[in-house]
Amino acid sequence: MCEGSVASPPFRASPPGLTVHRRGIRRYLRSRRSKTRPNRRHHLARSLHWRTEVYMHVLMSGATGLIGRSLRSALEARGDTVTVLSRRPEAIEGSALGWDPYAGKLPGSAMEKADAVVHLAGEPIVSGRWTAEHKRRVRDSRVLSTQLLAEAVVSAKKKPAVFVSASAIGFYGDRGSLAVDENAEPGKNFLAKVCIAWEAESERVRQANIRVVNPRIGIVLSKHGGALAKMMTPFRLGIGGPLGSGNQYMSWIGLEDTVGLLLHALDTPTIDGPMNVVAPCPVTNVAFTSALGQALKRPTFMAVPRFALRAAMGEMADELLLTSIHVLPKVAEDTGYTFRHRELGVCLEELLTK
Repeated sequence: MCEGSVASPPFRASPPGLTVHRRGIRRYLRSRRSKTRPNRRHHLARSLHWRTEVYMHVLMSGATGLIGRSLRSALEARGDTVTVLSRRPEAIEGSALGWDPYAGKLPGSAMEKADAVVHLAGEPIVSGRWTAEHKRRVRDSRVLSTQLLAEAVVSAKKKPAVFVSASAIGFYGDRGSLAVDENAEPGKNFLAKVCIAWEAESERVRQANIRVVNPRIGIVLSKHGGALAKMMTPFRLGIGGPLGSGNQYMSWIGLEDTVGLLLHALDTPTIDGPMNVVAPCPVTNVAFTSALGQALKRPTFMAVPRFALRAAMGEMADELLLTSIHVLPKVAEDTGYTFRHRELGVCLEELLTK
């Protein structure tokens, strides 16, 4: 059922007798206090994972992106240690190691302390009209980096317990109104082929008897970046509207639930394989447009014709804006994850008013 929004902790509580790390909670709340209202701080305190005294050392790529920044903060807040892989380690605050996926360079010591590896790095997909060079970098940045990490994990003397290697819902291709879950076959367009190759590189880790999770991430909503931030200007100016027919499905997810699901993947031993990182209630582009207009109290009558999108953006318009992907989070719900935001309207209202 897609009615209402659940304001309960997005992670399952631990059994009685386990200890919550209050020091980590206080640190996390202090870092957000200037941006967060008191009632939201109460929820954030409750939403941090209850766990034993066992902390993880997490090796993470993509830690400076929208998702990576928030995930790193959440991990450190609950007491875990994060070492960041970066091509500019000198610019990273805290523990960091240099690497270069294109050159196949990764420090031999990278896996020495890692209990888990989280791989989020990849060239931004949205970048004007796609050129052959940009498409190559989109693919290679994901495939080569996953290949490099997978080889390091498999050859490490002390192997991590879990390898969380990101993917995307583009895996499914254009499905119209057909709802799909993690068992669906892949699509055949460019982004689907990228996701297939991306996920395939993590299979060698699974063959080494290490748990592998491929989070297929949907449209992440945050006013601080990503798709929603790019939409804000035209909608605030009152010139937002449906794209093409508006009937294409948009499988969205709030940033808080995105982080929650990645933590859930790390902490839940029964999750192995793909996991859709989307809210349970995807909407059409028309419905999304209406909800965003209502949240901003702006009109949404400026529809953009399909031909205009294609003329302006070329192939990217078909792959990102006009493709319909109706995705359901079956694995997340089957393993007990409780979404903070199930409905788009409530999510947008909270994001845009806090």
